[in-house]
Amino acid sequence: MKLKKWIFVLCSFLASFFLVACQSSSSSSQSAVEAIKQKGKLVVATSPDYAPFEFQALVDGKNQVVGADIDMAQAIADELGVKLEVSSMSFDNVLTSLQTGKADLAIAGISATEERKEVFDFSIPYYENKISFLIRKTDLEKYKDLDSLASANIAAQKGTVPESMVKEQLPKAQLTSLTNMGEAVNELQSGKVDAVHMDEPVALSYATKNADLAVATVSLTMKEGEENAVAIKKGNSDLKEVVDKVIQKLKDDGTYQAYLEKAAKLTEVEQ
Repeated sequence: MKLKKWIFVLCSFLASFFLVACQSSSSSSQSAVEAIKQKGKLVVATSPDYAPFEFQALVDGKNQVVGADIDMAQAIADELGVKLEVSSMSFDNVLTSLQTGKADLAIAGISATEERKEVFDFSIPYYENKISFLIRKTDLEKYKDLDSLASANIAAQKGTVPESMVKEQLPKAQLTSLTNMGEAVNELQSGKVDAVHMDEPVALSYATKNADLAVATVSLTMKEGEENAVAIKKGNSDLKEVVDKVIQKLKDDGTYQAYLEKAAKLTEVEQ
């Protein structure tokens, strides 16, 4: 009787083991797109301090995260047939959120650098960017070439390409790395830093909203192939296919450019 009992227990254990294994296998084989559709939402990590790409603005009396990248994220969610959930955080946490699975995509004016490509997949580029220096308008004549910025105190957002460019191309400059872009601009206006290195559309946006600021005529050299792209978790090829399809359409019909123009008008309203 004992032998029969042990055989029964063993068979029950094996049956449970194989059931769990099959469920685990089924779960792991679920594609990224299927998982997003199952939960009914697309979670996008962003850092909303980078107008006109992503920023906070009052819309219909409510403080919302808006911008060209957010409109693009909505287009991707629409293509997937799910709701968009924007998860706001500091820029240096955006890619971490994607890596840990808290977000499905990272869209925050992210440059697809070779270093980042080792850890993440990226969509086709959606914007070919240019990096510029935001300075005080009274310093336009002072900062007209790179020599004049060689020993300046330059702020940049932590973990960004503009930050690394200053390190590489202006090694004698005093670099101030800050988490929030708004904080960097405040440091500039208060005279604590001499310039802020950032994407040119962002610099132009700040210059438009602040009469005491201007975009310098001098700029550093940006590497080729580091355009803005959507970051995707490694191996999520089906999701990348959907994102690429949407981006290509937005670029082809001029919709992304229209998103930028729409965002620019919102920043003017915020002025």
